[in-house]
Amino acid sequence: MPGGALTELLTFFTPLSALQRQEGGAVTLLTPGTNVLGLNATYLPPGDVAPALSPAIQAWHTGHDLPLVAASLVPLPGAHEVVTLQVGVLAPGGPPDPTGQLRSGAAVVVEQISRLHLEGWAASLAQSRGTPAWAPALARHLAGVLEGQREYVLLQAYGRGETVGGLLWQARPEGGAAHLWGARTPEAARALLRAAASLASGPLWVSALPDDEVPLRAANHVFFSRLNEDTPYFSNAPDM
Repeated sequence: MPGGALTELLTFFTPLSALQRQEGGAVTLLTPGTNVLGLNATYLPPGDVAPALSPAIQAWHTGHDLPLVAASLVPLPGAHEVVTLQVGVLAPGGPPDPTGQLRSGAAVVVEQISRLHLEGWAASLAQSRGTPAWAPALARHLAGVLEGQREYVLLQAYGRGETVGGLLWQARPEGGAAHLWGARTPEAARALLRAAASLASGPLWVSALPDDEVPLRAANHVFFSRLNEDTPYFSNAPDM
């Protein structure tokens, strides 16, 4: 089974995924029709990853018209790196606020919203990550999987009369997690993460892109890479 940062992501994304599979120490989550990497990847165990990447796993991705994307704690030689995340605990005090705008409350307001507003929330999230066309499909999927799951909470950020970001928070026995979020401005990102951290006492686990400038403690990198038949992991090469 994957460990550390990968287990953290699996804890968040597994209840949100459409399909799950475990084989050879790897865990695969697939959610056709969505573009969220965490919902469409095979999470590899630490150490020798080659045995986990079986032809059956490749066929399962292909059978659902999805590329084989692997999440690992180390880079995979020969694979195309899609994105690298930092996964860790939000540092005390949250992201810095050099402008002082959050303290004044003038720039960004964050509200917990009803799931009746999921469509608008998804639109804001998708736009902030540069993929607005995926918003309707994401909203439809989450509307189904979130039904009955009270541990997930929607947060929406507003600035100057418009939505500027969204975050999905997951309650944990101690603290919470936010691995699906996006903001159009640094101020909105800071406001969303601070609001998520305030929802429960305890640590807030967060995943962030390097450009997000989110201060994390005990952070680890998670590499999402696209593999194909030309990589050593499927060619029986000596360096497997």
